[in-house]
This record gives sequence, C-alpha cells and structure tokens, in this order.
Amino acid sequence: MRRFIYTAILLLTVLAAQAVTFTVDAPRQVVEGEKFRVTFILNNGEGSDFKAPEVSGAKLIYGPSVSHSSSMSWVNGKSSHSTSEEYTMTYKATSSGKCHIGAASIVSGGKRMTTHATTIEVLPAGSHPKQQPQQTPGAPTHYSDPMTQSADKAVSSKDLFVRIEMSKPRVYEQQAVVCTIKLYTKYQISQFLATIQPSFDGFLIEELPVQPSLNKVETLNGERYMTAVLKQCILYPQQSGKLTITSGNYDVSVVQFDTYQSIFGTISQPVEKDLKVSSNTATINILPLPEPKPASFTGAVGKFNVTSELKPATGHKTYSAATYRLVISGTGNIKYIKAPEVRFPEQFDVYDPKTDAQVNDGAGDMSGRVVIDYTFIPQYAGEFDIPASEFCYFNPETGKYETVTIPTHHLKVAKGEGQPSNHYRMKNMDIRPIKSGDLDLKKSHGYIVDHWTYWLWFLLPLLAMVALVLYYRKQLKERADVRRMRSKRASKVAQRRLKAARGYASRGDQNGFYAEMLNALWGYMSDKLSIPVSELSKDNINAELEQYGIDEQLRQESIALIDKCEFAQYAPELASGNMNAVLDEAAGIIDRLERVKRIVRS
Repeated sequence: MRRFIYTAILLLTVLAAQAVTFTVDAPRQVVEGEKFRVTFILNNGEGSDFKAPEVSGAKLIYGPSVSHSSSMSWVNGKSSHSTSEEYTMTYKATSSGKCHIGAASIVSGGKRMTTHATTIEVLPAGSHPKQQPQQTPGAPTHYSDPMTQSADKAVSSKDLFVRIEMSKPRVYEQQAVVCTIKLYTKYQISQFLATIQPSFDGFLIEELPVQPSLNKVETLNGERYMTAVLKQCILYPQQSGKLTITSGNYDVSVVQFDTYQSIFGTISQPVEKDLKVSSNTATINILPLPEPKPASFTGAVGKFNVTSELKPATGHKTYSAATYRLVISGTGNIKYIKAPEVRFPEQFDVYDPKTDAQVNDGAGDMSGRVVIDYTFIPQYAGEFDIPASEFCYFNPETGKYETVTIPTHHLKVAKGEGQPSNHYRMKNMDIRPIKSGDLDLKKSHGYIVDHWTYWLWFLLPLLAMVALVLYYRKQLKERADVRRMRSKRASKVAQRRLKAARGYASRGDQNGFYAEMLNALWGYMSDKLSIPVSELSKDNINAELEQYGIDEQLRQESIALIDKCEFAQYAPELASGNMNAVLDEAAGIIDRLERVKRIVRS
C-alpha cells in the first residue's frame, strides 16, 4: 500500500507538471456524401461536461465516442508520462463548399477549456481529396469506422503485429546495421507493455533515443497501418556467420467499440481487449573480414581520416609535459576504435593514451571523431623524431583495407629545469643493457652425478640429521638424571642469590645481606652435593665434599664462610669485615668448587 501511495503521488506530481491542452483534429478536405471524423483531444487532464460544437454543412452520424490512453517512456534515464482523452464525433458531409466546426468545450481541473473553431473544405462528389499532411506527434490516426471495429470482431495477426526490421540483409564484422522494432496496428492502443525483449547475442549495441507514439501512417502489403517505433539501435556484429535476433513478447490492450441504437441515434462505447503479441525473428548474414589482416589493423570498420599535431607545437623543454594528438574522424564503429601504436623516442617518458569520443547517431551509423592524446615528457635535450605511423581500417564500401599514413614530427628539445621523472627511471630499470662482445662461451658436456659435490648435497643433510638425533638423545639422558641437573644448575642459582645479596650490601642492610648469603651458600651445597634441605648440616656437607674430591683446605674455608655468615646474622654488632669482602670470598669459593671434577668411585 505504501508503494502504491508513493507511486500515485509521483504520478500526480508528473501530471501536474505537464501542461493540460484541449485540441481538435479534423481533416482539411472531405468529399460530399462521405463520412469523416473530428476528434477533440484532452491531453494530461481529466475531463467532464463535454459540449459538442455547432456544425454547419455536415450531419452528425454518431458520437461522441470516448477513449482513454496513457503512455510512459524512459529516455536517457528520465521517465515521462502522458494521458489523453479523445472525444470522436462522426459526421457526413451533406453539401460541397465549406463545413464549419465550432468550438467544443470541456471542464478539466475546475476550468472550462475550449478548442478553436475550424473549417473543412467539402469537395463535390466523385472528387479526390489531396493527400493529408502527416499529423503531429501524439495525434492518433483512425483508419476504420468504429462501426467496423466492434468488440465481437477478432483482432487478427494482420490487424496488429510487431515487426523487427534490419536496415541491411548482410554486413561485415564490426559494420553497423540498424535494427528497428516497430508496432503496426489498425486499432487504437490503450496500453503496451514489453514482457520479453528481443536478445542481441553477438552484437555490440548502441541504443538510439525514441519516443514511442502512434503518429505515422504506413502502407505494408497493400494495407494501411498506424505505426510506432518501439526501439531502435545500431548493432555492431562481433563475429561472422548467421546471427539471429530473437522474438520479443508484448502485452497489448486494443480499443474496440460496442455500438447500439438509442433514441438519440447510434452510440458507440469503447471496449478494451487484452492481447499477447510476439514479434518475428530477424536473421542477418555477417561476412568475415578478409584475410590476411594488415599488422596495423586494430578493428576499425567504416571510412575514416586521421590528423596529428603536437601541443605545444614548438618550445619543448626537458621535464616539461607535451601532448601528441591524433584526431580520427569519419563514419563507422568510431566509438570502439583502439588507439594506434605510436613509437616514441626512448629518451621520452610516455604515458598511456587518453581517448575522448565525440559521436553522433547518423542514418544507419555513427559519425564524429575520436581524439587520442599521448602525453610524453622529454628527459634529454636534443633533436628527436616521432616517426611516421599507420592507421588501418576496413572500408565496407570497397571491401578492402585502407591505410592512412600519419606523418613524422620533428622536435627540438631545450634544456629545462627539473629531474628525470620516477616513471621514466622505473621504466628503464627493469631490463639491464645487453652485454655485447666476446662472451667467452665454451661448449662442454658432462654429467653432474659424476661430480663428488652432487653426492655431498645428499650426505650433508644425512650427517646433520644424525648429529641432531645424538644431541637430542644426550639432552634427554641428562634431563632424566635429576641429581646431575641440580648439580649443573647449582652455580647459576648461587650466582643469582649472590647478586641479590650485593643489592643488600649496597644499601647497607646487614640483616638482609647475611640472610641472602646463607640462602646462597646452603642452597648451593644442597644442589651441588644433592643433599635434601632437611638433611643439610655442616658435618654432612664436609663429608660429602670429601667424598666429592674436595681437599681439606677448601672444605675448611667453605665451612668457615658459613660460620662467619651465621655469626654475623645472629650477632651483627660483633661482625667484622665489610660485606663486599664476604661477597668476593663466597664467589671465589664457589668458583674453586666448580673447577673440581667429581671423583667417580667404583
């Protein structure tokens, strides 16, 4: 519901923005005794209280018959919507001379609107009226009397159909062909909707803007129809062979009439009938481009001319940008032309070309010009030439390749301010200069398996693997011996504790210093001699040191150092010597103990 409300508001806004008009459509000439119709058209409005005009020189047969129509179109991404109401009066010319049609009026938007009076020339019976001028866009053309368009009459495929028309039966690859999808009808159309559009496989498409409206009369196979161009596009085939444009499907609502007699005369009432219509398929033969193709051919098909210029024309300096411009003009697939290859001097820093296409939709093709700008920056002063190049295209009219020669341009480059661009330096760093001269090449044959280095590359990884396995097994064995691991770590642990004791000494804290010294000494002896902490004593330490292989003097010094630290901890006021001397003594004893190898007894 919300979507419906938004759509309704948008539709009302569009309708309000469009002008409401009330016009009359009448023939300029009729023949005495024949019937003719006068249609009063209200565009973009809703009407009521229609008042028919006064007419002299003709008799009213029936009317008004009322029909409604609406259309919506999209052009260049913009939508437009229009509605119309048509009041058709059918008269019969009674006498030759002038038939005066007065002003008709209607109420729309709260205002009464009127048409202009018009005059119709009535020719004598047996005369032939001059051909009527083409009606203005949007004005409907009626071909059959509503009496013959009764609602019970079937609408045949000859009365209403959609036709795909190709401008040429065969073309070359990349040659333009115009495809037009056109509606032919003998009935008024109140609604038209494309459900499946034709497909254009194998083509590049340039769609042309069209405004679908039944505003032209065409004769096809001896029958006259109202026609409307539904879609028109320029196709550029991308491959040779037979290419087919598939059929499209459309939902169409046509207007017929229910006619009956009343006390006021014959009255016709419009009736809408919904139909499903399919278009034809169209096949076109695509001829391949002749072989061999020239090396300079890049796919241009049509007829072209090329000009070139330098900007600026003179006064070039190093490190200053300039432009080499090619202008390709003509008719053909100009929008899809590739930039020709231009060989610039190696001393120029050249950037990718920029292309600007300025094209117009011509009669069956595109014409215009393509401007291709090559930006370059000279890196060295001197005189240089941009050599001549070629632009090759295929001309479908002659069936041959034609080549346009682009002339040579000579430049004088003066020294300018600046440095070589990074783009130029990087471009010239990817490939080193080619070495020339005697390369001292030798021709020899041999097998790499005969050389000892070949097998060495297999042996080295094997030896490294064996060494790694042995080292790993040794580490596992040592880690399994807890006693030995503790002994190996004893010195490291003691050193950390001595370092902590040194911190106490620097702060003058004797209690903390000697407590940490005792922890270091007792802990070292426990780890080194593998004595549990609960069993540590001086006698045990002395006995284990003797069994370890420590001489008597070193044993006595070790026990004496422990006694000194214990005495200083419990009687600090009686302690003698400075703490740094005690630290040095402890470090020396531990170092001497570490140098003694354990005696292994059987």
